[in-house]
Order: sequence, then C-alpha cells, then structure tokens
Amino acid sequence: MSAARSGRARLAYRNFMYDLIIVGGGPAGVAAGIYAARKKIKSTIILESFGGQSLVSAGIENWIGTKSVSGFDFSQMLEAHLRAQEGIDIFDGDLVVKVEKEGDSFKVMTRDGKALEARTILVASGSKRRKIGVPGEAEFEGRGVAYCSTCDAPIFKDKDVAVIGGGNAGLETVVDLFAYASKIYLLEFGEALKGDPITQEKIKAHPKTEIILNAKTLEVLGDQFVTGLKYEDRKSGENKELKVGGVFVEIGSIPNADFVAGLVSVNKAGEIIVDHRTQESSLEGVWAAGDVTDVLYKQNNISAGDAIKAVLSIYDYLNKK
Repeated sequence: MSAARSGRARLAYRNFMYDLIIVGGGPAGVAAGIYAARKKIKSTIILESFGGQSLVSAGIENWIGTKSVSGFDFSQMLEAHLRAQEGIDIFDGDLVVKVEKEGDSFKVMTRDGKALEARTILVASGSKRRKIGVPGEAEFEGRGVAYCSTCDAPIFKDKDVAVIGGGNAGLETVVDLFAYASKIYLLEFGEALKGDPITQEKIKAHPKTEIILNAKTLEVLGDQFVTGLKYEDRKSGENKELKVGGVFVEIGSIPNADFVAGLVSVNKAGEIIVDHRTQESSLEGVWAAGDVTDVLYKQNNISAGDAIKAVLSIYDYLNKK
C-alpha cells in the first residue's frame, strides 16, 4: 500500500462511516472486495494475510481458470487483483478482534487498535484446521502434511499416504486419494470409524486401504519432506512407524468467528448460520461467506462465489435503506 493511501486509510477509520467492512483475505474476502469496489460500495477490507488456508498448499489444481498454482502464488494473485481496484481501503497485517452493534451500524475493533464503523459487515474470516499438535506437523505443513484432499491429492500420486481421522472428512479424503496414492493408511484414535457407513464399506473393500484403529499419532517424520509417521497402538502401548510420503490431517476445523460471538446464530460447530440464497446471517446488517459459515462444501471456488452473492445482496440492501 502506498504511503498516501495508507495515510488516507488511517484518517478514514477515525471519522468515516463505511457502507461495508469485509473481514478476511482468503478467496471469499478478496472476491467480496473486488465486487464491492466494482459496485462502488464505500468499503474496507481487514485481513491478517492474503490467501487464507491455501497459502501453505504446495499446489492448487482446482481453482477455475488456473491449471496449477502454488499457495504462495495464489495468495499473490488474490492480492494483486484486489489492489488493482479503486475505492476500497485495505488494512492488511491486522486482525478483527471484536464487532459491536451500535444502533443501525457496527463498530469493528482490530488487534492494532483501529475502531472502524460501517453500515454492514461481511464476515469472510474462514476457519483454521484443527491440528494434532505433534512434533513435525507444523514443520512439514505444505511439505507433505496437508489438510485438503480436494486441493492436494494429485500431489501424492504413486506415494504411500496416511490419513488421520476416521470421521466423514477422513473417509472422504481416503476416497479422494484412491485415484492417486499407492497405499492409504487410515488412522483412527478410537476403536471404530465414525463416518458414514456406506463410505466405510467402500474404503474397507478397496485394496489400497489399510485401517488402523486405536492409533494415537505421536510424530510426523521427515527431512526436507515427510518420510514417515510414528504412532502408538493404544491397546498394546507399542510405538510403531509407517513409511509414508504424505500425511493428511482430517480431524475437523475451527471457524474464525469469535469476534462476532453473541451477535449471530451459529451451529454446534461454531459456524455462522446463513441464508444460502443471500448469505445473510441471523442479524440484520451482517452477512457471512466461505468456510466460516455452515456451507456444506469448504472449497475456494464456492467461498468466492458465496462472497460475491453476499456483496450483491448487500448492494441491494444498502440501496433500499
């Protein structure tokens, strides 16, 4: 951001009422920012970094119109496209910590001490993958440790892979890997898989799959990339090791929605419940899009589309006020 633009933004947040504040810099937030600018909505976007969860992906092969792109390059594409727009203030490197309703408008407070006001809010803050928290997981994220099979399964062609988590997400990841991996180990902490029975039957019957129950993951092994996985057999207490070239962690995700806690309705998973025709939340003036919502499929293309839908709905809402 140029010094002039940054200075104007600093003045704006003190005494300026925006029509829209967008929270988040992933595909949903950036798509919303681009459409808001094109609709000439007086808007700002607050984000910690560009790219969302995709930033650490080794390769994204399902972003429409792009054959293959690294997570880093993807984030730069999003940033460049957003910065090419006129009429939107960009506060990057910051994080929204609280939103308050004030009459017919909202006050948005950030980690850096900003206090911005707007008539509407679009929450596009995504989610964070639930981590196992074992040695090697963080070190090899993007270098063999993955959290999205739809994004990353093709990278593991002809490799032995471990999938951690026996719920629906884990089972679906195994199915996604059938077309690519040579061998798939499915590790479940409990005594039985928890996912859909029909999918369980499918993976149990597949020759590539080996199911390991009562498995407590201890460590992800590797050098420059993942080379193995160490786990404890919870029944025998014995430590065992698998030689794999990839590890998919599928134990759920946590929506980044704490800053609107108490304002909007959420489901048991903490996801913001929206009207999927418009992306409007339970509170008038607040919309949400992407992985932070109760959308069924968590995908970049869907997040971007839902955010666009939300901005068009916000545009109509603002013009009726």
